[in-house]
Amino acid sequence: MNKMKVRELMRPLEEFPHISSQATFMEAVEALEKADQEYKSGKASQRILLVYDGTGKIVGKMSPMDVVQGLEPKYLDIDIPQSTSIPLLMQRMHKSVKKELRLWQPPLGELCNKNHLVKIHEFIKMPTPDHMVSIDDKMDKAFHLFVVGRHDSLFVQDGQDIAGLIRFSDVYKKIIEVMKECPLPT
Repeated sequence: MNKMKVRELMRPLEEFPHISSQATFMEAVEALEKADQEYKSGKASQRILLVYDGTGKIVGKMSPMDVVQGLEPKYLDIDIPQSTSIPLLMQRMHKSVKKELRLWQPPLGELCNKNHLVKIHEFIKMPTPDHMVSIDDKMDKAFHLFVVGRHDSLFVQDGQDIAGLIRFSDVYKKIIEVMKECPLPT
């Protein structure tokens, strides 16, 4: 696997269901549900929902976590560090900020009604550099990003364009395949 490149395990964009960034919150929920049902029934090989803009360019992906975050968009107003190396004091400060903002205080029904017509472009996160690899990168870069970021997939760039995704599940299958081919020590 030392010589393997990302392009060998990536999945092209055409394999994924898509949704417009102009779709409403409820349309996104329905599209995610449909993608999940088709995946579970074997009709589709993917359930990751890609988001495209008005020019057809992929600008992100939609997941159930994005739906939950979209119900309470105030989360986008605060930067919550994901690293475990952040001092405990700073982590406590962020908890205090969330408490002061009183996130998730309205009943769930109010959140749903409030967000019914919200467009997903208002809360979808754009891919960040720690969520992207180049099509010609060696797999060690993808391994690093999967482990450090705990991502389930990474966007794959070909030049400036997103050409596809590499899924952790595919990488894991390949790792197991290689491990099984390793000769046992004598």
